[in-house]
Amino acid sequence: MCFPNRAPDLANHYARDHSLNHAPDHSAKRRTFVIIHSVTPSFQEKPHRTLLALTVPVVISLIAEPLTGLIDTAFIARLGSVSMAALGVGTIALSSTFWIFNFLGIATQTDVARAIGAGDQKAAKEHAGLTIVLALVLGLITMVVLFLFVSEISGLLGANEAIQRDADLYIRIRLFGMPAVLVTVAGFGVLRGVHDMRSPLWIAIGLNVINLILDPLLIFGMAGFPALGIKGAAIASVIAQYSGAVATIWFILNRIGLVPGFDWPRARRLIRTGGDLFVRTGMLILFLVIATRQATRMGPDAGAVHQAIRQVWMFSLLFLDGFAVAGQSLIAYYLGSGDLQTARNVAATVCLWSLITGFALAFVMWAGTSFMTSLLIPASAIGLFHGPWIASIIIQPVSALTFATDGIHWGTGDFRYLRNAISVATVAGVGGLFLIDTAPEQGLLWIWILTGVWIIIRALFGLIRIWPGFGQAPLRVNP
Repeated sequence: MCFPNRAPDLANHYARDHSLNHAPDHSAKRRTFVIIHSVTPSFQEKPHRTLLALTVPVVISLIAEPLTGLIDTAFIARLGSVSMAALGVGTIALSSTFWIFNFLGIATQTDVARAIGAGDQKAAKEHAGLTIVLALVLGLITMVVLFLFVSEISGLLGANEAIQRDADLYIRIRLFGMPAVLVTVAGFGVLRGVHDMRSPLWIAIGLNVINLILDPLLIFGMAGFPALGIKGAAIASVIAQYSGAVATIWFILNRIGLVPGFDWPRARRLIRTGGDLFVRTGMLILFLVIATRQATRMGPDAGAVHQAIRQVWMFSLLFLDGFAVAGQSLIAYYLGSGDLQTARNVAATVCLWSLITGFALAFVMWAGTSFMTSLLIPASAIGLFHGPWIASIIIQPVSALTFATDGIHWGTGDFRYLRNAISVATVAGVGGLFLIDTAPEQGLLWIWILTGVWIIIRALFGLIRIWPGFGQAPLRVNP
């Protein structure tokens, strides 16, 4: 995508205020100027173009990131059901651990963007250094602790003796990649904080290419490599993850630089934010797990229909998450520069484009109803599909506003408010789920109606915090 040749307002603001750093690091100054200049045109002059330019690379990278698991699954499927089941156990155990540390990326993105907005590159470097050090420390600690309880974890996930042997092996090897995964998560937050959405995209693509090349070599034994089976898949993933971590550090050093160190006040604030995001994510998972449990209790057909709709719905949310990530960086930047009105304009633009995308996704889902039925739904379950599917389509635009406002509040650092809002929504939603009649004909429809209620509550809390500005709202304009 081509941008205007003249310097955008973000770069101009940064160039004016860079003297605050009192540091003669001219190469780092040029690197930061170049990345902001090349990625972010003037939001005031071209708001829609700016937002879309930032969002598209994020969406592609979010779609690329889960491909590692799909690649492993495709190759491991050829080894038989035991290896497949072991991979499933290992993937669930590891992914459940990884999401706990998402705060490293989310909070760091806001901190770095706000520091750049304030013209304080030194603070941005210190935030980058802190989060990388913290990611390494937490990665090493988590690796050691979980390594001691691998068998217990796989046992809790229902693995029998044959499955557990392969699952334990897979998890133990993959745990060596934990520090690399957390460094990459944190590093993506740093890069997106300086509005560099393309580097995470290239890293995500590179990870998948490395994994795609190594998987057949190490799993089946090709080109002189021994056939290692599921062990080979785990080794391939770890190599890809460390390659991604090294690439992430390289991009950070070339885009902004970092100051390695461990500042306790900043670390405590980051960990407090992590606690808020942990509760928020836990509430998300709780609702989805209870909804799946209720659907499964209605029988295998209802469980199959619910799983199919949920997978399509979750995949569609990746498109909405891109606007949230882009909006987060822009809002944090403008708040850091003291430009509240432009931050509010960003919020309105993010909500507008998210809503447009939500309606577009709803239309695509509606138009593809017959295709999805033939592709994903067993013949015996077709009678249960139509009602819940239509409900999931109707709630797409509201889901769009929910994701948009989440990203806006990430940008303002309003993490505790998000935690409280989703807690209220989840208590209400889960309470309703437990009241559902387990008869599949109407029960599955009610699950998706209550999913809509859960999302509507979250969207309402998100919107009233911005317009008119409920409570201690960071974006409220005081009279």
